[in-house]
Amino acid sequence: MYTGVVFSLSLWYIVFVMIAALRGKIIQKNPNHTVVDVNGVGYEVLISLRTYEVLPELHQEMQFFVQTIVRADAMSLYGFASADEKKLFLLLIGVSGIGPKLALTVLGGLGPADLQGAIASRDLARLTSVPGIGKKTAERICMELADKVGALSGFAAVPVEAGGTGAGMQAAPQADAASALVNLGYTEQQVWQALRSLEKEQDAAGFAVEDWLRRALRLLAGR
Repeated sequence: MYTGVVFSLSLWYIVFVMIAALRGKIIQKNPNHTVVDVNGVGYEVLISLRTYEVLPELHQEMQFFVQTIVRADAMSLYGFASADEKKLFLLLIGVSGIGPKLALTVLGGLGPADLQGAIASRDLARLTSVPGIGKKTAERICMELADKVGALSGFAAVPVEAGGTGAGMQAAPQADAASALVNLGYTEQQVWQALRSLEKEQDAAGFAVEDWLRRALRLLAGR
């Protein structure tokens, strides 16, 4: 009896230590998770919407930077397209009140570079545009992480004035539209997937709230 328990705990410990990265074929794609085939073993990997957007076609290979989180009743793998996205995820879940699911939502809503800029500039308005992040949580994020995000490799912490429109930064009309769509009953994943698709349109930079809403609703309705 005890031998089996020790073996089970040892196995969990080995898995926890070893899975820091995965490279394999994508065999399932969803906005919040994917399944990666690594030498015949399928790993369910929870992902942000930003990582979902860069997934290759089915049966193509991709490498993920992975964080394994073990709880009393489950072991979950969180995968990221870049090392910096993983580092930001780890910083976020270290903030009181932010669990892994909300951290993925934040990364999906803003993206690594935009999130770092918002934290560095203490842009509460931009942070609270993400569903699930209230003013107090945004304040905690800025207070605890402002000095840490600048140490990440891959992009520099360039503060953006509150309400500004830095390169690639989510515009206020887009954030307002996202909030309105969530209030209409759409999921965060559905909303941000639609809005990110609209960002590719040539005149997207000039969209007003009504433009984001109207076009997003068309996409969400499948028209």
